[in-house]
Amino acid sequence: MFTGIVTAVGTIESCEQRGDLRVRIGCPFDPEKIAIGASIACSGICLTVVERGGEPGKAWFAVDVSAETLSRTARGLWTEGARINLEPSLKLGDELGGHIVSGHVDAVGRVERAAPEGDSTRVTIAAPKALAPFVAPKGSIAVDGVSLTVNEVEDRPDSSIAFGLNVIPHTAAVTTLGELEQGDEVNLEIDTVARYLQRLESLRA
Repeated sequence: MFTGIVTAVGTIESCEQRGDLRVRIGCPFDPEKIAIGASIACSGICLTVVERGGEPGKAWFAVDVSAETLSRTARGLWTEGARINLEPSLKLGDELGGHIVSGHVDAVGRVERAAPEGDSTRVTIAAPKALAPFVAPKGSIAVDGVSLTVNEVEDRPDSSIAFGLNVIPHTAAVTTLGELEQGDEVNLEIDTVARYLQRLESLRA
């Protein structure tokens, strides 16, 4: 379980196709504090650490990315040199600063607009219609693993929705969201509470 509060930005150092894709990620963590078998959210995707090394502040860890994960996440993410948002899993007693995030991508969205608005960046993202019941104004959504608040939602006749949000300067500086451009794909995860509320509502019918 995660909160959508990114603790570091890592860089993919290598990708090796085995049975699955073995990805090595450089990060500013202490390798002694990265446990083999631990879960780390990588741009919103919960992955398991299978190797680790390096030194404090210049560590690396490796994960295996299955074909299923590759098919359901943003294109271009799993390439050497790509920057990804990192968040270790919650520990008992940690502050829940964002919202409950499971690290399971529900859909891939596409950035339609990213433009300055005051000191922030206003971003509009198009998403599949299936997400419509779970995305609401002032609700939460994880974008590439970052917990954000939805400003508004537009239901479209072409079986899609679009929603807007603001990326404040701090978030832009400490995550990859400050690099978003029109046409970029992003990993989306709906709010866990919204998921269960929708399930309860469907059972009433």
